[in-house]
Amino acid sequence: MSRLRSAVAVSGILLSACAAGGDRSSEASPDLSPSAVEPGPVAASDLTKLAREDLTSVLSPDSIPSIDEPKFIAPRKAEEWLSAEEPVAVLEIEGDARAYPFQIMTWHEIVNDVVGGTPVAVTYCPLCNSALAYPRKVGTRILEFGTSGSLYTSALVMYDRQTESLWLHFEGLAIEGPLEGTRLEFIPVQTLSFEQFRREHPGGKVLSRNSGFSRNYGQNPYDFYDTAERPFLFDGEVDERLPAIARVVAVEIEDEAVAYPYGVLSSDEGASVAHDAVGGEEIVVFWRAGVRSALDNPEIELGRDVGTSGVFLRTVRGQELTFRVEGGEIVDEQTGSVWSLGGRVRSGNFQGEELTSVHHLDTFWFAWSSHKPDTEIFRE
Repeated sequence: MSRLRSAVAVSGILLSACAAGGDRSSEASPDLSPSAVEPGPVAASDLTKLAREDLTSVLSPDSIPSIDEPKFIAPRKAEEWLSAEEPVAVLEIEGDARAYPFQIMTWHEIVNDVVGGTPVAVTYCPLCNSALAYPRKVGTRILEFGTSGSLYTSALVMYDRQTESLWLHFEGLAIEGPLEGTRLEFIPVQTLSFEQFRREHPGGKVLSRNSGFSRNYGQNPYDFYDTAERPFLFDGEVDERLPAIARVVAVEIEDEAVAYPYGVLSSDEGASVAHDAVGGEEIVVFWRAGVRSALDNPEIELGRDVGTSGVFLRTVRGQELTFRVEGGEIVDEQTGSVWSLGGRVRSGNFQGEELTSVHHLDTFWFAWSSHKPDTEIFRE
């Protein structure tokens, strides 16, 4: 890694997230005192031209260890340590629904898993507050991903252990190595509260704390990160149309990118909807309160309520629907059916139907706009 930009030191916040422990990690934590990290670059206009020299080296590879043999438990067992409003990343493939609690993902960032028979990588970048998943099969290879120890505009950079190619978290794009230029497809992931997950997927499973590592699960190593004026480790230009740490729902379809600010979506009714057309598709954005920030209070279960989102195509049975909030519930105006945050009918004429999920990302504005500078901002 000698060609990477070297960090003289790293903040104690990040060091706490890679503390040694557990029976699968014998390497001691880097002996680095809190100090400023060498600034990363302003986002490149062509991400395919990035190389190691464009990254910011913070830690050695796998200092933040991935979970490669994940174990899962029933939600009723997870109740012992996971509170109702804590955030989880939710992935469902072929009826196999799994929740990956942020209180675990914050400490590991990558889970190499097999869901519904599909090898997947489920990832979470705390510095960007972004959860993404991709299939791990590339050609005839099943890749296993780890943290490279480097960042690009403060975002996670992964590597695969089979070819040591480097991959951008936000793009699923290999920027260096034998697989350079390969782009992974995104698998839709939704951030929900633990309680919302249980309602949406009563037969689902929850990632266990039995990870093979000793970590302070439930503790937030990035306390009050999301109330700072500017994210540490990011020294690029901030698009001043929104505050750097503003939460947004980001959608990109056919190279058209739109950001839906939480500040616009949030409502005293506890729910809201936004209709839009992106890349030629008619979509609806659902927002609902009841999900706590994992990057606020030192105890994640005490984080403030920031809510979360779902994004869907609006057509069901060939009929284009419009939605409204009525009595705190999301209903369609055509039939009065009540819809969940996960796009499922809870009651009404469309019983048993589901809206088609649209890949989206709940993240911070600085992170999204640095990758997608031409993003439009949705305004009511």
